[in-house]
Amino acid sequence: WPSIFSGLEIIANRTTFSHRDPGGSPSLFDLLVSLGRNHHATLSLADVHAELDYSPGAMVYITGRVLEHSVGPWINGERIVVA
Repeated sequence: WPSIFSGLEIIANRTTFSHRDPGGSPSLFDLLVSLGRNHHATLSLADVHAELDYSPGAMVYITGRVLEHSVGPWINGERIVVA
């Protein structure tokens, strides 16, 4: 189907180690959508020393190529991310 996004990734029940997205553009934002049930995950942005609530329903725009980001282990539930 037609999309304004150049790529789409679905991540299920995985921690994401600290990284930058090498294929991203430094001038564009990436949309991350946290889905699932009853989990309490945290999105960490190491470069700006921030930790964001990443519970189901959270939507975050970041420059993935510029900002180092990760999601560690979470408590309970299933986690699905559309990135």
